Amino acid sequence: MTTSKLFTTLLAVLFTLVGFASNASADPAAAQATKADIQKTLGFVPQFFQKLPEGMLPGTWEEMKGLQLNPRTALDGRTKELIGLGVSAQVPCRYCIVAHTEFAKLNGAGEAELGEAVAMAAITRHWSTFLNGIQTDETRFRAEIAKLVGNAKQAAASKRTAPMSIIVTDGASALSDITTLFGFAPEFLAKFPEAGRAGAWRQMRDVQMSPKSALNGKTKELIGLAVSAQVPCRFCIIAHTEFAKLNGATDGEIREAIAMASFTRSMSTMLNGLQVDEGQFRRDVDRLVKNAKAAAKSEAVARR
Repeated sequence: MTTSKLFTTLLAVLFTLVGFASNASADPAAAQATKADIQKTLGFVPQFFQKLPEGMLPGTWEEMKGLQLNPRTALDGRTKELIGLGVSAQVPCRYCIVAHTEFAKLNGAGEAELGEAVAMAAITRHWSTFLNGIQTDETRFRAEIAKLVGNAKQAAASKRTAPMSIIVTDGASALSDITTLFGFAPEFLAKFPEAGRAGAWRQMRDVQMSPKSALNGKTKELIGLAVSAQVPCRFCIIAHTEFAKLNGATDGEIREAIAMASFTRSMSTMLNGLQVDEGQFRRDVDRLVKNAKAAAKSEAVARR
């Protein structure tokens, strides 16, 4: 058999297998069973599920139910929804922003936490743009992140008081503050234009690094990781992964944060591509929240 005939034969076999898989995944009975489970779980079948292709529906619902809605995952519901909000805010996806905001509130998130989740997404996109745009050397960047983490661990082990921040008024004072807090000035911060360095540094210091923020360090870094994973930004992934671990995140929590980012992007693509009616989507989200609150109330009464 010639090379060209062998290639043609292999293509024919491949297309046959793909065709078989497509037919199997588009099983109408599987789609109907999925809708029945959605009805049982949520109390109704939201419009956006009705619009999904039959082959996409079972897997999408299984992932949502197993990851996002599951109370027994490594990450709690509030953290997962704040991650979803951070990711959707910078896609941007109006549908996902609406849904994750309401679901985060349902899980106990306040306005300050919602704002900080969006702020962390913005800060991550900010530094992703700069780090990639100046063609940062990855080897040096990794070494500097390792040095930052090492310095932080050493400071924590010695239990010494954290150095006081200075008043930042310009690029030079920002660089002095960075050096005081970190023990050195990482290249990407030193390279940032002096005219804008003070503001850029204060955003990072007063939100991402602040121990007095509404969100704890681990949650903020997981949001940063989730956002950077789907930008994607290798530099940000490296940094937020190490900073999340520094703040106590487990490998399981890190994987779930990334999975929430990928699921949010997937749903954003489907919702926008299928041109789901936004008014109906908002009504469906309101109904989901109302049903969840009623179910929680009934469960609380039953436990008395």
